[in-house]
Amino acid sequence: MKNEEKTIHRTFIGGQAVIEGVMMRGPKDVAIAVRTPEGTITVDKKPVQSLGMKYKIFKLPILRGVVNFFESMVLGVKSLMFSAEFYDLEGEEEQSPSKFEKFVERLFGDKLQDALIYFSVFVSMIFAIGLFMLLPTVVVGFVKSFVQSHVVANISEGLVRIFIFLTYIILISNMKDIQRVFQYHGAEHKTIHCYENNEELTVENVKKYSRLHPRCGTSFLLIVMIVSIIVFSFVSWENVWIRLIYRLLLLPLVAGISYELLKFAGRSENKVVCVLRQPGMLLQKLTTREPDDSQIEVAIEALKNVLTGNREDDKW
Repeated sequence: MKNEEKTIHRTFIGGQAVIEGVMMRGPKDVAIAVRTPEGTITVDKKPVQSLGMKYKIFKLPILRGVVNFFESMVLGVKSLMFSAEFYDLEGEEEQSPSKFEKFVERLFGDKLQDALIYFSVFVSMIFAIGLFMLLPTVVVGFVKSFVQSHVVANISEGLVRIFIFLTYIILISNMKDIQRVFQYHGAEHKTIHCYENNEELTVENVKKYSRLHPRCGTSFLLIVMIVSIIVFSFVSWENVWIRLIYRLLLLPLVAGISYELLKFAGRSENKVVCVLRQPGMLLQKLTTREPDDSQIEVAIEALKNVLTGNREDDKW
């Protein structure tokens, strides 16, 4: 008697590792599960608030990728801030707010938390633009006089960008605190794999699955690097500021195209597609670690809180 082929239920449930926890986003809800210093699991669950749910135009291909990229950054910062609340005061004496902190509180009032979140996203984007866009442009600019073709120059810039990205990932992956976050990252992936394979969400079932997932944000960033090489190759090589402006203007297009490619690759079992997504999967070996049972329990709790009870609803 032949074994029945296992049906894989592809979803677009995604998540993110946070400090001692996991955030999961489903079609209707977002849940952040955190292991507190006391050892218990606390969950913060809220409905999904997306422009795509309010305005149909933001569901269009490419445009939805741009919206998703920005919303994911905001949600990621919110999730990190929530998880940090359980640990940022651990071992520290509470200090009275400074004059500047009091001024900021008066200025923003009840909106202070939102202001801090969007400011954090802004600073993160400035850092990313400086490190992964401006720096490669400046580096390749020194050798541009030896390169006649702007296509070759742009490809060289893209390769420098990928080198900087990989170096950055390797450096942070060796930090002890980050390694623990990467364990929760692995728990997130393994838990989603278990659900997509129609198995009950138990620690033993989750442990069987790979910590690498085709729809990971790490893979998305690598796709962004590659797509940017192609898109930027159509732009002429001017002075450094003109090049930077061009790249900033084209960045939403790059993010939108990358999102569509990741979405397609994540649900396709075509052999060619599986080969093409291998670089991103290999990169995840740096950004994920094998989780322990307690970390898997946290990821399971987060995922259970975003499931609708109808698997069809989980297909975004």
